[in-house]
Amino acid sequence: MSKAILTCALNGVLTDPRQHPMVPVSPQQMAQSAREASDAGASIMHIHFRCQAPGMAHLPSWEPDVAAEAVNAIRSACPGVIINQTTGVIGTDISGPVACLKRTRPEIAACNAGSLNYLKLRADKQWAWPPLLFDNPVTKVKAFLDAMAESGSRPEFECFDVGIVRSVGLYIENGMAETAQYNFVMGVASGMPVDGDLLALLLKYRHKDAPWQTTLIGRTEIWPVHQRAADLGGMLRTGLEDTFYLPGGQKAVSNGALIEALAQCARNAGREIASPQDARIMLHLGGASHAEDRTAVAS
Repeated sequence: MSKAILTCALNGVLTDPRQHPMVPVSPQQMAQSAREASDAGASIMHIHFRCQAPGMAHLPSWEPDVAAEAVNAIRSACPGVIINQTTGVIGTDISGPVACLKRTRPEIAACNAGSLNYLKLRADKQWAWPPLLFDNPVTKVKAFLDAMAESGSRPEFECFDVGIVRSVGLYIENGMAETAQYNFVMGVASGMPVDGDLLALLLKYRHKDAPWQTTLIGRTEIWPVHQRAADLGGMLRTGLEDTFYLPGGQKAVSNGALIEALAQCARNAGREIASPQDARIMLHLGGASHAEDRTAVAS
């Protein structure tokens, strides 16, 4: 079986560092956490950017200078590592994410491939937040894909349900994108559940033999499905964006600890861990010199 490409989801955008201080939010914290994840086997870093004003790090930032500082810090701490950059926004204004793409030119950029009613209930059955629509109509998807093509970034299609998985194939056939790389997002209450049997079915609906991974959101219930993904030959992803819990139920103190557990899933499946250079070859992203060129542009 092929080597396992591990992605660390460093920080996300929903966690408040005042409540969860282990979540890295400054460029320096992100670089240190990325180094720990890299040492544990991660070759790709999926990153979000946070506001750097005092007391405001619980909010996202689309300032290109903030993005460039974070990306350059990570690339300096982890030479050759692959950057996978967020683009997710609600609404029609995508100027912030596009400006960050143009500035940092990540090798991979997350492209939310369809809309989702983003819902969650509290224990008392009341909404955890006012019901909202994570809107990703085709016009918005195409605008992002065009921006990613301009920045030389591979789109990774974020899929929250089966219909979105199937839509990606239509985007390819229509010519909106040249390649398909899937991220099956499981664990959002109003999206796909964390379910190993469903994961196996999803592979039938991807475009040809496109690479894929899972984002599994939850606690200990995610780890058997991580193992299933490893057994099925997928890329693997975890990090403090997705979970705070290790397989035994202990609270994770770092991204490095989560990646160590993920690497064990790969080894359980008899797979070696891919280095960043391995991952570049497997995903056809170019060699390490491409990362150096991108760093020079982002500076």
